[in-house]
Amino acid sequence: MPIAIQLDAGGVPVKVWTAELESAARKQLENVSRLPIVHGHIAAMPDVHAGIGATVGSVIPTKGAIVPAAVGVDLGCGVDAVQLSLAAKDLPVNLGSLRSAIEAAVPVGFEMHAGAKGHGRARESAAKRLQRGLARIVERNPTIGSMQKEFRETWIRQMGTLGGGNHFIEVCLDEEEHVWVMLHSGSRGIGNVIGRYFIERARREMEKADIHLPDRDLAWLAEGTPVFEEYVEAVMWAQDYAVENRREMMRLVLAAIEPHLPPFRIVNEAISCHHNYVAREVHFGEQLYVTRKGAIRAGVGELGVIPGSMGARSFIVQGKGNPQSFCSCAHGAGRLMSRKEARRRFSTADLERQTSGVECRKDSAVIDEIPGAYKPIDEVMANQTDLVDVVHTLKQVLCVKG
Repeated sequence: MPIAIQLDAGGVPVKVWTAELESAARKQLENVSRLPIVHGHIAAMPDVHAGIGATVGSVIPTKGAIVPAAVGVDLGCGVDAVQLSLAAKDLPVNLGSLRSAIEAAVPVGFEMHAGAKGHGRARESAAKRLQRGLARIVERNPTIGSMQKEFRETWIRQMGTLGGGNHFIEVCLDEEEHVWVMLHSGSRGIGNVIGRYFIERARREMEKADIHLPDRDLAWLAEGTPVFEEYVEAVMWAQDYAVENRREMMRLVLAAIEPHLPPFRIVNEAISCHHNYVAREVHFGEQLYVTRKGAIRAGVGELGVIPGSMGARSFIVQGKGNPQSFCSCAHGAGRLMSRKEARRRFSTADLERQTSGVECRKDSAVIDEIPGAYKPIDEVMANQTDLVDVVHTLKQVLCVKG
């Protein structure tokens, strides 16, 4: 059950699903709680940690406005997971060939596909559909089109690519040794461009209205203004793009591993869930804009994915629809320390030890993603038993990082 705290006398209450709240995250929650557009209370998930402006792992209900920086720049970032008709015994003893096949099929880091065309009907069809919406957005906001090099093709070439940071592709086994494929990515460069553009416009709106904020990254756009409508159109487009990016990536991954495995099909659950996004929802009888910054929707019976770090367990969950969390739950383990601190504290020997048994990169470039840099996922799950039920427990045997 949540711990209800009043962080600031002038702000709304904050309901927190963990007893541990770092000072930087507490300060950010306090700042958000004081915004006049926040309605009712803020929900802080058990994986809560400091972000940019707003706290990662927070659910922010607003009325008549949206804070673009709270939604973030990796718009629509989320996780897809599918169960395959394979068991552990069907996997090769050496998983290196599977990892190599995936890495050859899916560009990672700053890499992208060679061209905008010639990579399958599914991607070309999705790009054609998305092109119409993006053209309207750029027509109204020409600056977006000039913020990304080779803009006209880059977003298409990045569809079906992983990116870097905490994004991943994994092959996992559940409690009955069924095989799952899980991946985590978002709206890539185009989402970043859209996010940064409207964050800056929100700041200018605050300056024009002479509104003084506790943090400039908490600038909002007010409903009923042209820029608000432009933002909603653009962010919804980016969230759709993120879905297509993950869908294309999953298609590429399954095609890449197919020659190395017995014949298989997708069975039972196929799950897709955003965890950096905004949606219009009704809560406590009010029409609100709900920003989930590092949180997933967990309505009654809704399936979601809560991944651990690259050496820990992950979970397929079913939501309980807890109204106090605005039907939300944690999106993952949540960082315990910054990337810089992780690189200072850990070595490649630590990485090898903490990812023992997982086919993955174990070099210095991914030390900042070491399991020890994240909160214990079992602790996160124990703190949200009133938000979700566990349907499956997954353990990765292969992990591809950007």
